[in-house]
Amino acid sequence: MLHTFVAYVEDLPGVLTRVASLFRRLNININSLTVGRSERPGLSRLTLVCEASAEAGHRIQASLFKLENVVDVDDIAHAPAVTRELALIKVAVTPQSRSQIFDLVEVFRARIVDLTSESLMIEMTGVESKIEGLIEVLREDEGRILEICRSGKMTMRRGHHVSSVLRAMGAGEEAEASNGGAAREEGLPSTIE
Repeated sequence: MLHTFVAYVEDLPGVLTRVASLFRRLNININSLTVGRSERPGLSRLTLVCEASAEAGHRIQASLFKLENVVDVDDIAHAPAVTRELALIKVAVTPQSRSQIFDLVEVFRARIVDLTSESLMIEMTGVESKIEGLIEVLREDEGRILEICRSGKMTMRRGHHVSSVLRAMGAGEEAEASNGGAAREEGLPSTIE
């Protein structure tokens, strides 16, 4: 079972080492790990994907929360969420193959971010299967892919707004009430805290 944990951690040295050490002690491999600044000053948002049983998922979440400098942890594996990944792919080109690569990039809704006479770099953002599809097509011509750089998965719950977010957007209590009502109409859970 795939688990996606979103944790808010303090921006301090050693926090990432503690998280990695926890997974080493639990003998669980980390499939994807992305860390970056968050909307909260002094805190980073850590998105971690791993494969473990449902029971192990609860144990991982509890263990993460017990770590020093971890402020909040959420397992959003079964929650409605938007997940994206970024890939940079450098491919070898010739004057004859360049137009074919341009067409391929357009089909996959990617974009060219660097171009030289011998290579070009493709930037693509999307779900993992879409990125894998582009890589698979590019690999059909042996030696075409020179380098691949991929970010970890970035995940955010759909429609999950806490009251502080709504206030920051300039919405008052009326918007909070209508957001809960709109969520019920759409069949989505009302998650305003």
